Formats: sequence, C-alpha cells, structure tokens
Amino acid sequence: MRVDLLLFASLVDVVGARRLRLELPDGATVGDLLARLESEYSVIEKYRPTLLTAVNQEYVESEHLLVDGDEVAIFPPVSGGATAEGERVRRLPGELYRITRAPIDAAGVARELQRDADGAVAVFEGIVRDNFRGRATRYLVYEAYEAMALEKMAEIGARVRDVWEIGTVGIVHRLGRLEIGETSVAVIVTSPHRRAAFDACHYAIDRLKAVVPIWKKEYFEDGEVWVEGER
Repeated sequence: MRVDLLLFASLVDVVGARRLRLELPDGATVGDLLARLESEYSVIEKYRPTLLTAVNQEYVESEHLLVDGDEVAIFPPVSGGATAEGERVRRLPGELYRITRAPIDAAGVARELQRDADGAVAVFEGIVRDNFRGRATRYLVYEAYEAMALEKMAEIGARVRDVWEIGTVGIVHRLGRLEIGETSVAVIVTSPHRRAAFDACHYAIDRLKAVVPIWKKEYFEDGEVWVEGER
C-alpha cells in the first residue's frame, strides 16, 4: 500500500523534504512506518520518544493500523505556524477560527463577535518578543499543519462553549514571518459575565499551545532554532 507522509518543523531539516510517498506492506502500523523512517534517517532515533503522529488529521498512537491512501503526519510536540499561501477560515454560529498570513486585528475580531447580550470580552494576544533564552531574537517564522490546526481550533472552541456559559469564541493564528511586537495568536471570548470569559480564554490558549500543530522558528544574528514543546 501507499501512504503520503508529511513532515513538519525540525523534521523537515532532518529528512530534507516536507512530503514523502512510501510503499508499506499491508497491515503496517504507524510504528512500522516510523521504524522504516528511522532505518533510512538514523537521526530520527533521538526524536522517537517525543514524536507525535496523526493519520488523516487525527492524533494516533504507534499501534494504529494504516490503510492505502492514508495521509500520515509526524511532528515534534507542538509549540505554537505555513504550508500553503492564503487564509483558512471556519465560521460557525458564535464561532470563528482563522489561520492567516495577514496581521491580526484582535479588536476587529472582538467587535465582529460581540453580541448585545455580552457584558464582557476577554482578549488574549500572543506577541513576538525580542529574546529567547538569553539570545536576541530578530524575527520569528511560524509553520503549521494547516488543515489539522483549523480542526483542532474548532475542537477547542466547541469544548469552551460546552463548559462555560459564554457567548462567542474566536481563535486566530498567524503564519509566516513575524517581526518583533507583532501579534502571532489571538483568542477572543465574549460572555454575559467576566469570570466565564476569563476562564474560557485562559483554557483556550493553554489548550491551543498543547494540541494545535503549529511551530515557530526563532531567528538570531548568529543562527536559528525550532522552538518545540515537550511531550
């Protein structure tokens, strides 16, 4: 059978490609695919304990059985990301999710989402800072597994609406090159009352950093480094 393998962040540097098409025997698992990759690129071994895997945009474990035509993505723990030009948007009643390369207007999104019944709007913005672990940062580049990232954003929004009595929720992430001081991500929650808006917004950004496949690369005067999370 044939599967399409997608690689992201530092794994692209290791393998030298973003997409591979692999021939695997029937009955192969994700673990078998990883073993095959490791046999061809020995440096993958050091990544194995922390690698995340997804099949057809859903997280899976190594024992997951593959079938012909599957799209398999492997990536480091997320810390966040661009794979295509343009913008991806999903709109649902009371919800907005966007992946964009354009500057983020968080206040504009808040105005778009706010309802007459809302007495509170909580807005979180992640901003590009000028340093990382004692090194001066020149700029960042964000990358994402875009289709899956949008799905995971929507899952976060659905969870937020289930748990808290909120009005609306919006999540926007920017990809590509960002300069110091620019907004990389915004989470907006509206609610009749402030506590629900605060709590839901806090949960949403923490969950986004944990499960949405987005990564950033920090560029310094003397080099660059992928910033990846911990599994």
